[in-house]
Amino acid sequence: MSTSEPATVLVVFDLVGVFVFAISGALVAIRKGLDVFGVVVLAGATGLGGGVLRDVLIGASPPAALTDWRYLVAPVVAGLLAFRYHPALGRMERSVTVLDAFGLGLFCVTGALKALDYDLGLLAAALMGMVTGIGGGMLRDVLASRVPAVFRGELYGTPALAGAVVVVAGAQTDLPTLVVALVGGGLCTVWRLLAIWRHWQAPIPTGPASV
Repeated sequence: MSTSEPATVLVVFDLVGVFVFAISGALVAIRKGLDVFGVVVLAGATGLGGGVLRDVLIGASPPAALTDWRYLVAPVVAGLLAFRYHPALGRMERSVTVLDAFGLGLFCVTGALKALDYDLGLLAAALMGMVTGIGGGMLRDVLASRVPAVFRGELYGTPALAGAVVVVAGAQTDLPTLVVALVGGGLCTVWRLLAIWRHWQAPIPTGPASV
């Protein structure tokens, strides 16, 4: 893999993912009746949560979200836009869900690549890709007093892990970073979109837990 491009690809993918996830977090906050401050906070937690958790776990200190002003501006802008235009965004629920799927694909890529940059092993880097993808949504749901969607049967974590595995594997080749990112992120996004369209669910237990 070329070493001249990863930094730029990582930042661009990261910022787009932050913005997209922040929109979904802001909409949850609005539906919960939070004020503008609450909307911006939940947008920030959703957009930045996965990346901050990744950076803490891999030892990238301080996290990128605290050292690059763009990471703080992106969720604030997303939250304010959602607060101002939430009636229109609410009517575009399907479009927001699609954007969330793209955000998941973007984050599983950036998480895996950054973990590799910090010399984590292949398995650990793939797991960091998944954590980056699902971390913000989990934090959003916890703050909104909901069981995280990733635990409610939705195929969310599995596509993120699959995309991260592809990225980690591709990083061991001479393919350009952008190609590896598009393939891994594309797999994650397409799988997530198919799961939404076809109503695929992860297996959940049936019957009582005790006799």
